This record gives sequence, structure tokens and C-alpha cells, in this order.
Amino acid sequence: MSIIRWLLGRIIFVVDFLFRPRLYKHAAATQAQYDAESKTLGLFQYAACPFCVKVRWAIRKQGLIIPLMDAKRNAQYAKELVEGGGQLKVPCLRIEKEDGSAQWLYESSDIIHYLSERFPKQSA
Repeated sequence: MSIIRWLLGRIIFVVDFLFRPRLYKHAAATQAQYDAESKTLGLFQYAACPFCVKVRWAIRKQGLIIPLMDAKRNAQYAKELVEGGGQLKVPCLRIEKEDGSAQWLYESSDIIHYLSERFPKQSA
């Protein structure tokens, strides 16, 4: 079983590398605003998780720069995910609120919907 997981992981890496979408470019003012706002976000993910790849592609298509935390390769990120979000499940988007609290959003489709609503695409 571990050989199959290893092989599937490598296939996911190759597909991600070959078909990764281009980073969308917004108008300069909009891009600056989105860059500032996206600093309050963080994506907990695994590099070879297909659902994480789906979210990373959506982030690029939206033209966002969101820090990625690999919870599989970094024990501190895994601990933070469990303590803050309540479970070791990826992808998970941490959304820091103005009051210092954090909202933890699981499920790739929910994350993509949230990002498309909060950061609408605009012409460059």
C-alpha cells in the first residue's frame, strides 16, 4: 500500500508541475489590496494531496498570494492545525479576524467559494 501511495504522490507532483495555472494579474491597486488582505490567510495543506492541489490552483487563478503550510512535513504546522482547527485534515484555510481570533475553513470547495467571494476577479 505504501508503494501505491508513493507512486500516486509522484503522479500528483508531476501533474501539478505540468498543468499548474498561471498567476492571474489584477489591476495594480486591486492586486496591492488583495496582497495586503491575503496576509491574514494561511493554507494548511499536503504537497501531494489532490484536494490541496485543487485549492492551490484556484488560489493562482484568483491571483492571490497565500502562505502555504505543509502539515505533513512540519510537525509545528500539524500541531497548530489540530489545536486551532480541531482536526488534522487538509486542506484547511486559517482566516485571521480583526479581533485576533481565527476561523478554520475545511473542504476544498468551501475554501474556493470563500476565496472567490472575498477576492473577486477584476480585469487587469
